Amino acid sequence: MHVGRVRRITKVGEARRSSVHSNAHGDPARCKAVPAVTALVTVAQLKRGTARSVAMTKSLAPPLAAAAGCCFVPLALAAAPAAPALVESGRISPGDTAWMLTSTALVLMMTIPGLALFYGGMVRKKNVLAVLMQSFAITCVVTILWWLIGYSWAFTPGAFVGNASRALFNGMAVLKDSSQLTVSHLAPTIPESVYAMFQLTFAIITPALIAGAFADRMKFSAMLVFIGLWSLAVYCPIAHWVWEPTGWLASKGVLDYAGGTVVHINAGVAGLASCLILGKRLGYGREAMAPHNLTLTLTGAAMLWVGWFGFNAGSAGAADGRAGMAMLVTQLATASAALSWMCAEWISNRKPSVLGIASGAVAGLVAITPASGFVGPTPAVVIGLVAGGVCFFAATSLKRALGYDDSLDAFGVHGVGGIVGALLTGVFASKAISGLDGSVIAQLWGIGTTVVYGFTMSALILKAIDATIGLRVTEEQEREGLDISLHGEQVE
Repeated sequence: MHVGRVRRITKVGEARRSSVHSNAHGDPARCKAVPAVTALVTVAQLKRGTARSVAMTKSLAPPLAAAAGCCFVPLALAAAPAAPALVESGRISPGDTAWMLTSTALVLMMTIPGLALFYGGMVRKKNVLAVLMQSFAITCVVTILWWLIGYSWAFTPGAFVGNASRALFNGMAVLKDSSQLTVSHLAPTIPESVYAMFQLTFAIITPALIAGAFADRMKFSAMLVFIGLWSLAVYCPIAHWVWEPTGWLASKGVLDYAGGTVVHINAGVAGLASCLILGKRLGYGREAMAPHNLTLTLTGAAMLWVGWFGFNAGSAGAADGRAGMAMLVTQLATASAALSWMCAEWISNRKPSVLGIASGAVAGLVAITPASGFVGPTPAVVIGLVAGGVCFFAATSLKRALGYDDSLDAFGVHGVGGIVGALLTGVFASKAISGLDGSVIAQLWGIGTTVVYGFTMSALILKAIDATIGLRVTEEQEREGLDISLHGEQVE
């Protein structure tokens, strides 16, 4: 998530933009008149700071700086931090910060209440409160784990995971007297506190998505333990590999702008492991298990759609043109996927459904996520059309053929949609937009690694929990409903 632009840094009160244009144009003598102006291109601002983007940053920075009308200072590149660092507050962009604060709120809204309502409407009435409770509790658990060590493991330099320098958010500071504060090397124009909070919202929604696969049958205590262990053992390492410059998948050129691999494939395969190990719901395939309230589901889907603009456009880390393009392609892919799913269902079942068009929209949001900062409008429509049809097939025919009980299609929509989006990112990535070429081979590396590691680790965690405290509620509790049996409440 992940920044991509050249930025002029100007000390407060010095060298307004107009004077930069009149004084610079690469003339060293003239640059002395505006010593505060440099062109700062960070490693991470093309694509999470891979070796590939380092080379491109160095080659693009001088001409871009000249085109911007300022003198390029090579030392600015060397000064770009490779880890969270303390900087002068004048380097912070108010516009970028305002947009990232807004994006953070939008992404948190995706989980509570967006995903909670989306999932809550799809289960039977006797389990709706249990599903809402899962989303809310996951938000709380992951927040504390992110403060404890998760942020540090995901977004500081390191090999398998990052170091512990930001454990308990240690070192994250705002120093009023000296006019300094810390920034992440991945988003150097906003406070580190904002960046950490933005990334927290991604860490929250990812395990919350998994809950759709095991709805109606996992013990609440087991769910809390699983989500906590999974967040640290699976989410943080994969986020580090893909998004941190020292991550090994980043060095292979894997493109994931906003979480197609880290969030959706990751959650999807964990969901598949969950439903396979837990087994089917009682009566699955024999009893009707229709959604109890599609009004809630459609409302939740609408909240997800709106919140996803923070998810994808916010992943620019700035209020700039790339953020605007990410927002546009998100809208296009979502609409085309919703229509694609609707038409496929219309042909298959003779009627288009509310659940179908809502599910199609989510499939489009999932598929465009990895591509949103790398593709233009027409490829976005193609990605949406493909994702809608493929995810419809995965959530219906494929699930029936293989016989697994993915309750709310976490794998069929997020796992499969994420794979579709990641592959098509390799096909359609535009160098003109991002400065990077796509590679299907590199994308396959990212997909394969996430599927194998994510599924294996999820299965091991689930098996360990099952062997200790147990995973599944009793048959009596499941028939009574989790609202009453686990939480002592029910919807009248």
